[in-house]
Amino acid sequence: MSSYVYHSSRPHESILPRAHRDAHQRLHTYGPIQPMDGDRGLFGRLLDRLF
Repeated sequence: MSSYVYHSSRPHESILPRAHRDAHQRLHTYGPIQPMDGDRGLFGRLLDRLF
């Protein structure tokens, strides 16, 4: 086994906050914000995707 240990002054990626994403990037990636209480069922969601 090697006794070499890597040291860095930069913190590990798992504890760094995510990069900021603006609203347009979020909309492009995930689509429009959906209301939590307005579930219209499968048929309503399909119609939303078509029109």
